[in-house]
Amino acid sequence: MRVPRTFVFVDLTGFTNYTAEHGDDEAGRLLSRFRAATREVASERGVRVAKWLGDGAMIVCLDRSDAIATALDLECRTAEACSPLALRAGVAGGYALLFEGDDYIGSAVNLASRLCDAAGPHEVLLPADQVADLPAGIVATAVGALALRGFNEPVPVVELSGQPPLASRNDTGELWMRPPLVG
Repeated sequence: MRVPRTFVFVDLTGFTNYTAEHGDDEAGRLLSRFRAATREVASERGVRVAKWLGDGAMIVCLDRSDAIATALDLECRTAEACSPLALRAGVAGGYALLFEGDDYIGSAVNLASRLCDAAGPHEVLLPADQVADLPAGIVATAVGALALRGFNEPVPVVELSGQPPLASRNDTGELWMRPPLVG
């Protein structure tokens, strides 16, 4: 089944070197802070951490605005919590194959992952053709076309910056009163 989703891949830059310099225990403590911040932002934004990727994560969102806000929120929160390391992120949306009920396959997934790989410290990258309807307070700055592994043509990319609006909860009802999620 193909479903429309926006994917966010995040990664801590320099984690391997940090582990070598500071040891496994300190790296584990830093990774715990990263994962706690990721869970907190995902919960506030109503998005799902689909999988942990060592010192990174794949986050799945129904809405591009939520994905962008999640990536920028997470970059901001980890700046202090994960110092001296910095977060980098790639965001991309499109239709993806929901595989075996809990994983996603498709070019949007691959693009978000490759954008994360290409991002520098504190950068959030998005394909330039997905810039429409940015959340309030978010600015897109052209980076140019990047050659990304697995893509035949260079991909025009923008860097996102700014302060996303605070997460709002339209649903103020008690959890037990909400209807079941049916898809």
